[in-house]
Amino acid sequence: MKIAIPMAEGKLSLHFGHCEAFALVDVDEVQKKIVKQTDVDSPPHQPGLLPRWLAEKGANVIIAGGMGQRAQALFAEQGIKVVVGAPAETPEKIVTDYLAGTLQAGENACDH
Repeated sequence: MKIAIPMAEGKLSLHFGHCEAFALVDVDEVQKKIVKQTDVDSPPHQPGLLPRWLAEKGANVIIAGGMGQRAQALFAEQGIKVVVGAPAETPEKIVTDYLAGTLQAGENACDH
């Protein structure tokens, strides 16, 4: 499994479409642990680009603070599971909590 997390200043960015970079975290689903993390700069903002771009990078889950319905649908079309309402924590904490089933996903921080 590869989890994508939009980042700003080393923590989850609440606005995934305008984040500085993405943490791409490879995880071992059986052992529930992080295998590798790679940070990649975000491409220039372009509507509809990120789902395809992240799918090409191998992501199959995105954990975000907020995401509009249209973006969620585009990620689903790429086979990427969307988790919204995540807190502004480090990618390591978010992924560790997600794997343990303890990620506190709250309200979707995006309203469009």
